[in-house]
Amino acid sequence: MGFFLETLIGGLMTGMLYSLIALGFVLIFKASGVFNFAQGAMVLFAALAMARFSEWIPAGLGIESKTLGNILAFVAAMAVMVGVAWVIERWVLGKLVNQEGITLLMATLGVTYFLDGAGQTIFGSDIYKIDVGLPKDPIFLLENVFQGGILVGQEDLYAALIAASMVAVLAAFFQYTATGRALRAVADDHQAAQSIGIPLNRIWVIVWSVAGFVALVAGIIWGSKLGVQFSLSLVALKALPVVILGGLTSVPGAIIGGLIIGVGEKLSEVYIGSMVGGGIEIWFAYALALIFLLVRPQGLFGEKIIDRV
Repeated sequence: MGFFLETLIGGLMTGMLYSLIALGFVLIFKASGVFNFAQGAMVLFAALAMARFSEWIPAGLGIESKTLGNILAFVAAMAVMVGVAWVIERWVLGKLVNQEGITLLMATLGVTYFLDGAGQTIFGSDIYKIDVGLPKDPIFLLENVFQGGILVGQEDLYAALIAASMVAVLAAFFQYTATGRALRAVADDHQAAQSIGIPLNRIWVIVWSVAGFVALVAGIIWGSKLGVQFSLSLVALKALPVVILGGLTSVPGAIIGGLIIGVGEKLSEVYIGSMVGGGIEIWFAYALALIFLLVRPQGLFGEKIIDRV
């Protein structure tokens, strides 16, 4: 039982990180009605910016405090992501108002390749580390209940708590504020939203900036765990099955979907992996997403798809 709980807790913590990345997909889709394929590239680009600024700024300003250096690096990286949001709105989305969804999807594919290339050109292509002070040593929980206790990584625990806090705050912001209501209006109909005075350009910059902030936090967490390298964008793609499972328009769906994927990966790998030769953790999420596409295309919490003729 102790080993099962250890695996379950590990899956929940990983799933919360998936939910954080998936939230970026959901926010963009709710604001523009387009599936943002560039979210993975944004995570990588933001992580690269944070990693390099945390080296450049202390060295350039002679700062010895690691905490102050990380804070300044975070601010600088966030400013870069806001700049990226402005460029995307100004030169990509702003030119494609009321275009077909497939056109916008192809535009985000172009943004993906642009960010990948720009990140490598500006920040370099080596493997970089991010050290924001997250504790690395594991801890043992419930030692009085289970023999030997339950092994939990402190870094994973803190990362999951940060991700959960971020998800809760952003969910409340977009659910209960005027900006959130404006986002829903823009997603439904761009021209109708403009006709009632909603500033489309400003809304898109805001939501892409928020998605950039989410990508930055996710990039810092994953970069701290795995190092900042170009395979990080592939980790971010694990959020694709999450949004398919939870629903493209649902913030709670992103949370629940991430937890289901995270727990399912860990439990299936431990308890079923030996029966099929292992490797289930790699493809489990995509297989589950495929099943949901066949059975319930809108996901667990997505809006029901209605074809109008």
